[in-house]
Amino acid sequence: MTINPDLQGRSYPATAVYTVGREKIREFAHAVKATHPAHFDAEAAAALGHRDVVAPPTFAIIVAQQADAQLINDPEAGIDFTRVVHADQRFTHHRPIVAGDELVAELHVDQVRAMGGGAMITTRAEISTVGGEKTATTTSSILVRGEDQ
Repeated sequence: MTINPDLQGRSYPATAVYTVGREKIREFAHAVKATHPAHFDAEAAAALGHRDVVAPPTFAIIVAQQADAQLINDPEAGIDFTRVVHADQRFTHHRPIVAGDELVAELHVDQVRAMGGGAMITTRAEISTVGGEKTATTTSSILVRGEDQ
C-alpha cells in the first residue's frame, strides 16, 4: 500500500490524558542517563523553582508517541510500521514538564513527500496541559520505505 498524500494538512484530536508521575520521571531519567538531582528529588527541583520533580527534556516523546500512534494506526494513512525508519526528532519546550502535569497532544501532519517507492512524513505534536497551557512541541520525520526497498 502506498502512503496517502492527502495526509498532509490532516490533524488528529487530543490524545487521552497522560498524568506525569514522579516515578515515571525517575524511570525515564535513569533510562536516558539524566543525572540531575531535580529529576529525582522534589526538594532539588523546588530549589530551582519547580513545583515537583522535573522531567528530562526528551520526556515529551512519551506523550508525542501517543499522538503519533493515531497516524500509524489510521487505515487511510497506508503506513506499514514494519517499514518505518525514524529520520528526525526535535523538541521545542515552552515550559518544563513536571510531576503532576496532566498532558494531551494534538498531532498535525505537516508534510508528506514521496521518496522513491516510499515517503517521508513530517508530523508535529502540540503538547499542552488539560487546561491549555503549551508545554512542548515535537517535530518528527519518519521514512516509510516502499515495498521494493
